This record gives sequence, structure tokens and C-alpha cells, in this order.
Amino acid sequence: MEITVKDGAPLLEYLYSALAPQSRTSVKSLLTHSRISVNGRTVTAYDHQLKPGDRIEVNANRKATFEDRNLKIVYEDKWLIVADKRNGLPTISTGKEKEVTAYSILFSYMASKIQDGRVFIVHRLDRDTSGLLVFAKDEQTKLMLQENWNRSVVERKYTGICEGNFNKEEGTVVSWLKENPKSLKMSSSPVDNGGQKAVTHFRVLEQKNGFALLEIELETGRKNQIRVQLASIGHPIAGDRKYGAKTNPAGRLALHATTLSFRHPHTGRILTFTSPLPFRL
Repeated sequence: MEITVKDGAPLLEYLYSALAPQSRTSVKSLLTHSRISVNGRTVTAYDHQLKPGDRIEVNANRKATFEDRNLKIVYEDKWLIVADKRNGLPTISTGKEKEVTAYSILFSYMASKIQDGRVFIVHRLDRDTSGLLVFAKDEQTKLMLQENWNRSVVERKYTGICEGNFNKEEGTVVSWLKENPKSLKMSSSPVDNGGQKAVTHFRVLEQKNGFALLEIELETGRKNQIRVQLASIGHPIAGDRKYGAKTNPAGRLALHATTLSFRHPHTGRILTFTSPLPFRL
């Protein structure tokens, strides 16, 4: 149904009259569930001010669609989006004009879905690391997650292919990481050098042909943590020239955020997501 506005009025008030004899409850439901658009944009605010000539579209079956080859939405509710990004896509802009990022893709999605829709970054993945990311739809949810991240995250695992064979099935790397302000490259020190303490646990899943497939679990979340720490013990991630890898069997950085499990900041439910591995040993 399409309606051309004749007289200016708040949207909900106008709809009560225009959609009579529908009940007030059903009219409010249309707004709440994003079934009303004004001049082509979804509006949910009851007090949105209409002007003469505005075009209202009412569609009880309307759904926002999302398609992007670089990023897939795997979960969405009124507070959160969990996305699965491809390698090569930065989480947020590096300063390049019109750079496509996970943030810009989801910001556009939210803007098309609801008036003044926004998205907020909760945590990041390196540009060339693929896998699971969490975004918030409002600043309060973002802060609730970030301020309680270590307590909220139940499990956060990566899978990677490393150069060289390991002589033990599992291990832990503890070091202090610092960033070179000129090269923006991280360095790892086995003793406290004033940097940020980083802890990474790993388990060898498979080894062959001079490579090892690892399951990696973060205890802390520092920039390039997995990459720099594994390189520091002589096992750089395959394809990671920045940190000394000499091979590239997967044709990309062989690191993927595979599993993410966390407590929902509003409902308290444990949400668990897994992403299929895009490469094999």
C-alpha cells in the first residue's frame, strides 16, 4: 500500500487515521518491525514528522536484504550483528578515501534498513585475517561488550597454517608486544619491556610437508598478536611476509577466526558461532 501525505503530522498519528480501521496495536507493530517507509527509507520513530507530499509505503512482508561477496551476516538481533568477513577486507578504514571495509558495508546496510541506523565496532580482525566479527547497533551495547569483553567471551578460537613442524602437541606463548611507530610492525619480547602482555595458546591439529595446522586460542587480544608471537617462536603464519613467512600455500594469510562464543550483554544468553575453514593443509 502507498499513501501520499496531504497534511503534515507525526507519523504514528497519521497512520492511525490513514490505516483505519486497523487497531492501534497493529499499526504500532508495523512501525516496530520496520514495515513502514517514508520516501523510500524505513522509519520506526513514532514522532517522525511528515510533510505534505511525502510518500508512505506500507508492506507487511517487507524485509531488508543483504548481499555482499566480502561479508556475510550470520546473526542479527535488535542489539547486535555477527558477521563473517573474507580475507583482504579491513575491519575499519585505514584512511584511504572511499575504502570499503566491514564497517562501511554494515553501516550502509543499517542505513538502508532503518532511518538513522548505525553500527559500532566491538573488536577487529586484521585485513588479511578472515572470520567472525561482532558489531553493535548502539553505543551502549558496544560499551557493555568492550568493557566486559574478557568476562563476556567464553571461547575465541582461530585456525592457522604455520611454517615448520612442532615437537609438541600444544603450547602457550607469553610475551610483551610493542609497535614500531614508523613501520607499524609489532615486536615480541619474552620479558616485560613496557609493552602489552599477550598470551596465546595453541594446539597442533595436523602436520605434513613442513607445515602445521593449528587451533589457536587468545587469552588477550593485541594487534597482530597471533602473527607476531608465532613468528617469534620460529613458526610464522604461512603467507605472512610481514612477519617472515617464506611460503604461501593458501594464496593468502592462512589465519581464520573460526569460533566465537560470548554472553549476550542484554539477554545473558551464550551465543556460539563457527565459521567454515576457507583453506586446508
